Amino acid sequence: MVLAGREVLRAAFRFFRNVGEDGRRGDNAKYLNSAFCYMINSCYLLLGKAEPGIQKRATMINDKERMYLLPHLFNAAVRAGAAIMSIYKHRDDYDISLKSDRTPITVADRLAHRTIREYRGPTRIPILSEEGREMQYEERCNWELYWLVDPLDGTVEFIKGNNEFTVNIALMENNRCIGAVIYVPYFEKMYVAGRNSGSYLKEAVAPDAEASYTYEEIVRGWTRLPLSGESHHDHLRVAVSRSHQTPETQQHIERLRRQHPDLEVVEQGSSYKFCMLAEGSVDYYVRTTHTFEWDTAAGELILAEAGGATRSLPDDSELKYNEVDLHNPWFVCRSKFCTL
Repeated sequence: MVLAGREVLRAAFRFFRNVGEDGRRGDNAKYLNSAFCYMINSCYLLLGKAEPGIQKRATMINDKERMYLLPHLFNAAVRAGAAIMSIYKHRDDYDISLKSDRTPITVADRLAHRTIREYRGPTRIPILSEEGREMQYEERCNWELYWLVDPLDGTVEFIKGNNEFTVNIALMENNRCIGAVIYVPYFEKMYVAGRNSGSYLKEAVAPDAEASYTYEEIVRGWTRLPLSGESHHDHLRVAVSRSHQTPETQQHIERLRRQHPDLEVVEQGSSYKFCMLAEGSVDYYVRTTHTFEWDTAAGELILAEAGGATRSLPDDSELKYNEVDLHNPWFVCRSKFCTL
C-alpha cells in the first residue's frame, strides 16, 4: 500500500500536462468521486489487475486533480515571497555569507527555502534546491518526480535593493518540467505554466505568510501569455543579466547589433527575464555566465508555453536537468515574436 500511495501521488501530479481553463468547471462531489475511483484503479494497476478502460479514466480527471494541486504550488511561492519581503524591509540585517562557489547567500534565502520545504513537505515529493545543492547525484539520479526550487533567485539584486528577485518552483517529472511558477514578490506578480497548457500571469498577488488561494481564486482574472500589444517592437530588445555579464556577452550582442543597429539592451536581474520574454516585452536573452538548473527550469517552461524557446550555446540543444553537474551551459532565449 505504501508503494501504491506513492504511485498514485506521482500520477496525480501529471495534471500539469493538461492545465487549461476547462478545469474550472465541475462540482466538488463529482471530483471527489472521480478521485476515489482513480485511487482504487491505480492500486489495481499496481497489482496487475487493471482493466482496459482504466488508463482512459485516469486521464479524464487530470483537470480535477489540477484544481486540488495547483494551489499548493502557488501558495508555497507566495509564502516564500512573504518570508523574503519580511527580511527585505530590514536591509541592515541580511546576514550575508558566501556559498562554496563564492556567491552570496542571505538569511532571506534560508528562510524562503525553509518555508517552501515545510509547506511542500506533506506531498512527500523530494526537493532539489539551491539551498540543498550538496545532495549527491547517487541520491537523486533515480527520482521520477521532484521539486526543483530556487527560493530566492537574484540574491545579488536583493542585496543591492533593486527589487529584481524571484521565487522559482518547478515540478519535474522524469527530469522534464511539467509545471512551474515564478513569483516576483516586490511587484506582486505570479507567472504560472503547465506543459502543453499555456502560460498565465496573475497580478496583484501580495506576499502573504498564510496564503491559501483556492484554484478558483488563482484562475480568476489571470491573463494568457504572451500579452496582447507586445507582438511588435520598433527595435530588437535584448535582455542581459544586470550583475552577471562577460566579454562573451558583449561579443554576442555586438554580432546582433551588426544586423540590428538600433538594438536596445535591457538589463534585468533574476528569472524575471524569462517572464519578460513570455510577456513579449523583450525579444531575446543571452546568458554566457554560470547558471544552475534551478535558475532556468521554471522560466524555461513559462517561456515555452508562451511560444518562446530556450537553446544552449553553442550547440543549439535543449537544456538537461538532474545532471551529475547541476550547472547549465550558456544559452539563449527567444520570445514568440523574436525573428532572429
